Amino acid sequence: MSELPATASPAKRKEIPTPDDKRRYNIYLYKRCLACFKPYKKRIVLGMIAMGVAAGAEGGTAYIIKPLIDYIFVNKDTTALLFLPLIFIAITLIKGAGRLVQNYMMQSSGLKVLETLRDELYTKIVKLPLSYYEKSQIGMLISRILNDVAQIRDSFPATVMVVRQLLTMFVLLGIVFYQIWDLALLATLALPAAFFPFIYYGRKLRKIGRKSRQVAADATVVLQEILSGIRVIKAFSTEKQEGERFDRENKRTYKFAIRRVLAQESSSVAMELVGALGVAIVLYFGGMKVVDNEITVGTFMSFVVALGLLYDPVKKLSVAYNDIQGALASAERVFEILDSPDINEEDEGRTTMEPAIDGVEFRNVTFAYGPDSAPAINNISLRIRRGERLALVGPSGAGKSTFVNLLPRFYDPTDGAIRMNGRDTREYTLASLRKNISVVSQDNFLFNYSLRDNIAYGRDISDEAVREAARAAYAHDFIMELPAGYATLAGERGVKFSGGQKQRLTIARAIAKNAPLLILDEATSALDSESEKIVQKALENLMRGRTSIVIAHRLSTVLASDRILVMDQGRITAQGTHAELLGSCALYAKLYAMQFGENQCKEPAGPGQSEEAR
Repeated sequence: MSELPATASPAKRKEIPTPDDKRRYNIYLYKRCLACFKPYKKRIVLGMIAMGVAAGAEGGTAYIIKPLIDYIFVNKDTTALLFLPLIFIAITLIKGAGRLVQNYMMQSSGLKVLETLRDELYTKIVKLPLSYYEKSQIGMLISRILNDVAQIRDSFPATVMVVRQLLTMFVLLGIVFYQIWDLALLATLALPAAFFPFIYYGRKLRKIGRKSRQVAADATVVLQEILSGIRVIKAFSTEKQEGERFDRENKRTYKFAIRRVLAQESSSVAMELVGALGVAIVLYFGGMKVVDNEITVGTFMSFVVALGLLYDPVKKLSVAYNDIQGALASAERVFEILDSPDINEEDEGRTTMEPAIDGVEFRNVTFAYGPDSAPAINNISLRIRRGERLALVGPSGAGKSTFVNLLPRFYDPTDGAIRMNGRDTREYTLASLRKNISVVSQDNFLFNYSLRDNIAYGRDISDEAVREAARAAYAHDFIMELPAGYATLAGERGVKFSGGQKQRLTIARAIAKNAPLLILDEATSALDSESEKIVQKALENLMRGRTSIVIAHRLSTVLASDRILVMDQGRITAQGTHAELLGSCALYAKLYAMQFGENQCKEPAGPGQSEEAR
């Protein structure tokens, strides 16, 4: 069995063959699947022993037919009548016990591999950078974790099934050759022909399996998107339209499923025909031997039973081989994420960041979302003082959200560096860096946990600390009005609560986190005026004593900031207080005038312009 660990090391990743080299790639995938079962080798060894017992008992079942017929039905032996049925029951019990132990050991090993692989795949996926999620569909990732991994668990049991059926075949071949060697030789001439559909349909099923996994994932993507956007669908009365969309994906899934069934059944029919040919030969020539008294009826019947049992393993080999091909098709999709050198987890340093931030410094920071994209942040240098309240304003697409997303390393600068406490943020562990940063955005995401657990999310704090955070966020009163209070489940994405309530709960969560650096990304943009006033009070409590960076399209929320940065096309075009910018920055004055009325602010004069000329 391969020594590859469940998650291949970078050194071994370099050795991974490409799909273009089909033979080596298939061998790699197969070894990779089998390596997942290595931790359960004791169970597998026990299952193999039980498999050998079951195979031997299968041969015993065929062999005992001869004495049953010759001694009981032909010779009328009463002693044999007493003991042979008991021996037959004993053989059946041994065979059943062997299969039970074998199936339990193999299936339990497969389920443990399923559990482990899902954990590893989940762990790898959640540690991937946000840029990976921007290029991937969530439904596709869900399909890989749930569906594709489930197929891989069948790879080793199917391999064991192949071994078991081969072993059974050798036992039965030994019996038929021992009884009537010349007839056995004649009958088994047709046996190699049974492997033609075995190989032909196996390759076909691999292709169908690969495509069916993709189609099933596409259906999952569509379903996930429809259910996530159910409010929009109902608002626009597009249930029928979206239903037709899902129905198209459902039909594609059916199409490939039925092709798989057809290929499997065609393989089975082809092998049954080959088996029937062998049995027909035996019936004719064996019948002639019985008529000529060359062999007894019991010997002939035992031979026929053994031969019939011999073709059954060949059929089961086909099923097992098809399962292996299906597992390899899924393995391609799973190990593409686990082993690909192009899909890497977020890089992080080894230094633990202390729970205080003395200041933040941007040094010639540039960031672009792709090699062909224009910089979203373009050569920014800036110092943010400890305890400073900094605001970012500017038109949509100016780079404000990108600016703040660089701080917790949701993205890393393309050029330049961001330093906190004198170190590049890339030197810190991600956990310690992000522990010191709280983010409150317009996407008020709540988990379907209790309100208490949502507020304490990621922290081990007391119930009283949760209540204090809720009071500071002006959420305590409406929580206590609920029948279950803090034990109330939020529902998926907090569906049970209004926008203002959800925003106050996320603010309470940020207060409970007690991080020294706070990022507010359009935290009040989706609220009505009344909710905004309450939330603004909660935000004041949250920002007190913290270094805060605020993004807001509503300038009323940033007027009291210590410093306002005006951004445009990824650059900082101006900075200062509200009063300073109103008289010196045309873009800021324009934004202010658009929100508060043309008469409250006149755009500053340009060079050489008089008041009358404007």
